[in-house]
Amino acid sequence: MAHSRFQKLVSYLRPHWRSTSLGIFSLFVVNAIGVYIPLLIRDGLDELQDAFSMNRVIYYAGLILVLASVMWFVRMISRVILFGVGRQVEFDLKQKIFNHLLTLEPAYFAVNTPGDLISRATSDVDNIRRLLGFAVLSVANIVFAYVLTLPAMLGISVELTLAALGIYPCILILVQLFSRRLRNQQLQVQQETANLSDLIQEDMSGMALIKIYAQEDNERRAFRQLNQQLLTVNLRLSKTQNTLFPLLRGLASVSQLAILALGVGAIANNSFTVGDFVALLLFAERLVFPTALLGFTITAYQRGEVSIDRLEAILSTEPKIRDESDTIALPRSEVKGWLCAHHLTYTYPGAQAPALDNISFSIEPGETVAIVGPIGSGKSTLANALPRLLDIASGQLFLDGQDITKIRVKDLRSAIAYVPQESFLFSTTIKNNIRYGNPVSEQPDVEYAAKQAQIHPEILNFPQQYKTIVGERGITLSGGQRQRTALARALLVDAPVLILDDSLSSVDNQTATEILRNLSEGTERKTVIFISHQLSAAATADRIFVIDQGRIVQSGTHTELIEQPGLYQSLWEKHTLEQYQAN
Repeated sequence: MAHSRFQKLVSYLRPHWRSTSLGIFSLFVVNAIGVYIPLLIRDGLDELQDAFSMNRVIYYAGLILVLASVMWFVRMISRVILFGVGRQVEFDLKQKIFNHLLTLEPAYFAVNTPGDLISRATSDVDNIRRLLGFAVLSVANIVFAYVLTLPAMLGISVELTLAALGIYPCILILVQLFSRRLRNQQLQVQQETANLSDLIQEDMSGMALIKIYAQEDNERRAFRQLNQQLLTVNLRLSKTQNTLFPLLRGLASVSQLAILALGVGAIANNSFTVGDFVALLLFAERLVFPTALLGFTITAYQRGEVSIDRLEAILSTEPKIRDESDTIALPRSEVKGWLCAHHLTYTYPGAQAPALDNISFSIEPGETVAIVGPIGSGKSTLANALPRLLDIASGQLFLDGQDITKIRVKDLRSAIAYVPQESFLFSTTIKNNIRYGNPVSEQPDVEYAAKQAQIHPEILNFPQQYKTIVGERGITLSGGQRQRTALARALLVDAPVLILDDSLSSVDNQTATEILRNLSEGTERKTVIFISHQLSAAATADRIFVIDQGRIVQSGTHTELIEQPGLYQSLWEKHTLEQYQAN
């Protein structure tokens, strides 16, 4: 698992290998100069000890200043490059995640909450960005510091070098002991962050409902509880980090104490010079910071590991609805709108009974078919199956004689305009919402679609007319206005097939009937599937399918069905009684 995570990190860096290599090479130069400066100080001290000269002092001081300046400049370049690589990886991952989410079917978003997905696309990507910026820089620093410093130390005194490094196995053991705890605590932090994001996103969307039922106090308590849980796990993580890091730094500093304890005696015995002693102290000091930095690097890596797993859980999800190698193109201009179902059956994952049970029908091009039935009878499932929003098995649904699972998904959906039950609008102008399916549509086309949807006169009464901002999810519009705006959006794309899934439920019967009549007239009639509980509007359709418990139990015209004992007759009698009581 750890190896696969490392491979993922490498794959994230691979597109930017040139910049990464340049940044790492810059760190090599920095560390090479950092090793040379103590050796230069050693040589200077030994030379001046034998024959003091102010000119030589100035020479060594000036040379050290130049080298330190070069080292500072190159270090700055390396940080800019490596942190820039982290930002590039962050950009790539966010783009990759968003693009991948667009390929997944709606069922995926019913299981995975928006707050959790947002947390993964932001917080987890940010953790990986830090890992690939800070951690790569730290690891390269640690490697170069040890690879370049240790030979220089061993060249001065093997005995003192081994004494100074004797504490480092304890550091590795300490790191190993804390590693699993850090990873688990970091995972808890990420999960609690996602839970808090979920609550915020949900409450912002349902703010009107919260106020209607006066549930501010309950939501405040729920937020406080989740926020407290996040605080608890964050404090637990901080406690672990603040225990580990001082221990690491303290153990690393013991190496300097070892040099001080043994070095004084070695100088007294003339085993090595004062310059050698000072150089060893400086080398040991060079290793203290990278070793102490190891703790921060471990934390970044633990966060990165958790975040890699959470991101790969998204990216490794294969879309169930996608184009296969044998899919065919079906240009919209060639679609006539003939729809057929042969023994269509569909069961939702985890459900016992099928939502659609052995349904068969044929709808002719240009025909208007109303689908009615009790709530939960399978009407919306059928509507979602036609544009392949559900993973329907092959050989069951056909458009113009072609199996919809064999048609290129983009072509299939461009041939079917679908207005679902929930009339979702974007937080932009009415004009942009109507022309969402065809963003380059001109104003006359937008207005024509709005007139067909019976919303144009009301738009003209708005202060800014078609430039009116509808607010998040269309909150500034009434339910009926949102539905008719969504209908205008579907009509503007002028698809051969139009599906209305109870999308006129907030529109009065007279307006709904007028809209349906407009769709059924003209020389270029669409194939219209009208799912509704408004039987007055459904009665004007060419045919009516009555669905109950996932089966088509009746079909025919309104006149034929009201004469037949059965479900439709019962629904119509109930509708007639409700209309009578309302009047």
